[in-house]
Amino acid sequence: MELITSNKVVGGWHKRYRHTSTTTQCDMTFAIFLPEAANHGKKVPVLYWLSGLTCTDENFMQKAGAFKTANELGIAIVTSDTSPRGESVADDPAANYDFGLGAGFYLNAIMPPFDKHYHMYDYVVSELPQLIKAHFPVTEQQAISGHSMGGHGALTIGLRNSDVYSSISAFSPIVHPQQCPWGVKAFTGYLGIDTSIWQQYDATALLSQQQFKQPIPILIDQGDADSFLEEQLQPWHLQKVAENINYPLTLNMREGYDHSYFFISSFIDEHLHFHAKHFS
Repeated sequence: MELITSNKVVGGWHKRYRHTSTTTQCDMTFAIFLPEAANHGKKVPVLYWLSGLTCTDENFMQKAGAFKTANELGIAIVTSDTSPRGESVADDPAANYDFGLGAGFYLNAIMPPFDKHYHMYDYVVSELPQLIKAHFPVTEQQAISGHSMGGHGALTIGLRNSDVYSSISAFSPIVHPQQCPWGVKAFTGYLGIDTSIWQQYDATALLSQQQFKQPIPILIDQGDADSFLEEQLQPWHLQKVAENINYPLTLNMREGYDHSYFFISSFIDEHLHFHAKHFS
């Protein structure tokens, strides 16, 4: 791993690294916040954060304001990039923001030319955690969270690997990608037209089919002034299924909040406390 930057913050450390990924077959960048406790020899649990369309590992770390509470709770935070990157990595020919570079959708692509590099599901589930455990003082306890496309990733990855994560949370997630323009476009391009394959990357489908090993708590925050709410996000789909099967899901509709990091920074402390509770 190549250390890119290192900054001390609230007693802990924020560090960015670059490494060659065998999963995505290109160089990948991730960031980690290590709380003060980890610098004194104590192993700490990890929250994996998945960001949304157009973002990188930097957006959450710079804008969410999570460090102080994470340090107090003794939680490490790891943020990955949102897609593979590099000159050899396929992109949307039309250079749209919602497909290709910056829009990996946390799945394993099977359609060429994206099938060579776009294996973000395997990267987040397997390669990145193995790297973190090998190089940093962390425990086996881990949780997952994300925003928008990253909220979709957190929900699907968390549900499919519910024996690995203690809890799941999301801000403004895409909960039913088969039923929204962002999801249909991405799934068609990455997975093809066989919609039965799409099911494994759709949180509402996974929950309705009870495709999880054990129920783990889910916390979702959604702003009611979010411009993407009606067309793309539609959290009521997931809420209805959760109610039908008595799944432990909490959906908070936040009056006046939009899709931005102003929203995330307003409630990130509550999410950190939620994950800390289930770590313990």
